[in-house]
Amino acid sequence: MIVGTAGHIDHGKTTLVKALTGVDTDRLPQEKERGITIELGYAYLDRGPGLDPLGFVDVPGHERLVHTMLAGASGISFGMLVVAADDGPMPQTLEHLAILALLGIERGLVALSKCDRADATQRAAVGSAVEALLLQAGLPAYRVFEVSAISGEGLEAIRSHLLAQASVVRDRAAQPDPEGSQPGPSALDESHEAPGASPKAQDASHAAPGAAAQCGFRLAIDRVFTLEGHGSVAAGPVHAGRVAPGRLLRLIPGDLQVRVRSIHAQGRAVSEASTGQRAALALAGLQRQDLSRGQWLVDPGIVSVSDRIDARVRLWPGERQGLRSGTQVHLHLGAEAVTGSVANLDRDVLLPGEEGLVQLVCHRAIGAWHRDRVVLRDASASRTLAGGIVLDPAAPVRYRRTAQRLAQLRALAIEHPGQRIAALLESSPLGIGAADYLRRQAGHAAVSSAPSLRLGEWLLDEQHAKRLMAVIVQQLEEYHRLHPLDAGIELQRLRRLACPRFDADAFRALIQVMCARGMLAVQGAFLHHPEHALRLSAREQAVSESLAPHLRAAGFHGAWVRDLVKHCRHEETIVRATLATMARAGQVHPVVKDLYYAPEVIDELVAIALRLAESTGERGVRAAQYRDAIGLGRHRAIQILEYFDRIGVLRRVGDLHRMRAESAWARAPVTMRVEVTER
Repeated sequence: MIVGTAGHIDHGKTTLVKALTGVDTDRLPQEKERGITIELGYAYLDRGPGLDPLGFVDVPGHERLVHTMLAGASGISFGMLVVAADDGPMPQTLEHLAILALLGIERGLVALSKCDRADATQRAAVGSAVEALLLQAGLPAYRVFEVSAISGEGLEAIRSHLLAQASVVRDRAAQPDPEGSQPGPSALDESHEAPGASPKAQDASHAAPGAAAQCGFRLAIDRVFTLEGHGSVAAGPVHAGRVAPGRLLRLIPGDLQVRVRSIHAQGRAVSEASTGQRAALALAGLQRQDLSRGQWLVDPGIVSVSDRIDARVRLWPGERQGLRSGTQVHLHLGAEAVTGSVANLDRDVLLPGEEGLVQLVCHRAIGAWHRDRVVLRDASASRTLAGGIVLDPAAPVRYRRTAQRLAQLRALAIEHPGQRIAALLESSPLGIGAADYLRRQAGHAAVSSAPSLRLGEWLLDEQHAKRLMAVIVQQLEEYHRLHPLDAGIELQRLRRLACPRFDADAFRALIQVMCARGMLAVQGAFLHHPEHALRLSAREQAVSESLAPHLRAAGFHGAWVRDLVKHCRHEETIVRATLATMARAGQVHPVVKDLYYAPEVIDELVAIALRLAESTGERGVRAAQYRDAIGLGRHRAIQILEYFDRIGVLRRVGDLHRMRAESAWARAPVTMRVEVTER
């Protein structure tokens, strides 16, 4: 458990932490000279053998240092609001209390400090005022303790309460203590950056809340320093997951991949750090200037960086005016602080005390994940406005206020993972990308339990899938009505007609499902309704059968009409008419006028072109390369490549014929995993 202090300047936060732990968290010379806390300070309270020490984050109380307070408060799990009994609640008392409430830190206590300076009447008056503030803030669980760090009055009561609360956290931990913790002093202990700092309590075990421990690893960097023999060190609270030495992590924002050399957590060297702890990670191959407060160290599989975040926020009841779209704000998430603006999504004005959906448009990209806590302060950074949770860390630019989008955001607000994904799929007619969803959820989501049709990496609600299939069949029937002589329609053209916003790969997989269910049929490169078919007349069928062996024998060279007429001994007009019908039915391919190829030969030529395109860094093929691969002349190679451009296998860009990522050469197998999960 990490305890975070809060309260007005000079109300005795640092003195109280020192009285509880023996550690002076003011480590900077200027802090000692001025007698105020400027930077975040850290201390640990030993809980005895075999128990995780209690961590403390001491924050500054000055009004100009609230941004620093927020950087430290984002990772705490227990609040300790300090109010001087001889002074009572002051402006920063109120703002820090608002921050604790908006961050959702519902477990905590209030220390009425300096009780030796106030009489019983004053103590009672301040205590009553504090209890009223706690009720207004929605934090009724905070117990009030009278304490004096000078006389020692109340210290044992606070210490006992904190230790009892830490035991509750430990009892709730789903994971046993990890193996391999090594005793001994902590070289990466955060106090060691400053000479003469007090030693911290030693760690003997870890305990992490089970659900968060199963997520991808995330550490919010709130402190960076260097140590001789260890190099660059990044420290901060572990928001989720576990990490061990040797692990590769991503530093975001940015694209640097780093390796963890060693780990210290809760004040000592350990073999693993996990959710709920403060950890210092020594990183290999990084310079001090590569790291800064506000960055994240995360599992590479859950990288999520965005400059648009959809969130559910509550405007603090003490605000005098409503929150309007376009309001400029300072956004605090993790240890990061960035400027941006607010766009209301479900109302024009968010009134004080109300909760609403907003889009936060940041002036630069930051790391964010679903259900991360966010706090908003005004443009001048003089007061706290609102706070809430992230719903979608990669919010869309368009369609952000539609009924469908608002339904998706309300689904994302559901706490239960299984119910959340089910509601999200129900509100998403075109489905969602499973990989993107898991990444935004930081790897902790119930995807497999959702009632859906899984099309590779795409999830589609079964009912929406049925409606989408009906639209596809309807569009195909309409196409057949307008073009009765065509064999069918090319896949990407069908997608543009039926559902242009649907994911291309998922559409291919859906078509495969429809073909397997007998709803569609494939003929050559075309899709058609099973009841629609170009039928050759008896005479054309006879001509077709006589042409087939000659077309196959022609191989890569193809067969000219004049040669086919000579071999099959039919009249040229009949041969041409038959070939035209066969081409519409996908039974032959007219590469150029009067030059025809058998389907199996075209399949082989396509495979060669795609293989060449995939083997080059350009993901394309040039005429000279293709000429050498098929053993024909340059002119014929160009004719074949241009035919592939026309039918959608390739796309010409200058001299390069690029492979189409969405190419749907219908005879190629659809390499997508399709699973149907019934309701």
